[in-house]
Amino acid sequence: MSSTEATSASPILRNQVDLVDFIDWTGVECLNQNTTHPYPNALKQGYREDEGLNLESDADEQLLIYIPFTQVIKLHSIVITGPNDEGPQTVKLYTNKEHMGFSNVSDYPPSDTLSLSLENLKGKPVVLKYVKFQNVRSLTIFIEDNHSGSDMTKVQKIILHGMTVETTDMKGLKKIEDH
Repeated sequence: MSSTEATSASPILRNQVDLVDFIDWTGVECLNQNTTHPYPNALKQGYREDEGLNLESDADEQLLIYIPFTQVIKLHSIVITGPNDEGPQTVKLYTNKEHMGFSNVSDYPPSDTLSLSLENLKGKPVVLKYVKFQNVRSLTIFIEDNHSGSDMTKVQKIILHGMTVETTDMKGLKKIEDH
């Protein structure tokens, strides 16, 4: 196996973890979700592993998911799975933008725009632009369309990989006296 095959087979680096434990669940919002197929089906551990559960859009194909974190994170990669036809295709990611809606989502430049392939929909992670995802307090995922162009988008699973940002404990530092 060549070194390029090894890296493409496992793009998740050491120290990268599933950030599910750092999601502030009280603040998560999902606009245009079908209430019988809500976001926990794709985001929460246990639910997202159940092949019978998924997140579905309601009025049209678009979904807007706001995910706040309990601490500052560095986001490395994202996995978004779904069926070949109704699975997400164009996905725009925004960092640290609160209160976005469908009416103002186009007012902001995305931190990254993903075009999900069928390989991605089956679980291949998308490695993000490193410099754009260093101090992330919240992530907004805008699913713009799906592969079939139908009015319903289905998301089986969303997994965020990264790490927490180690913050300096200012109280623990000793003041240096001038002598």
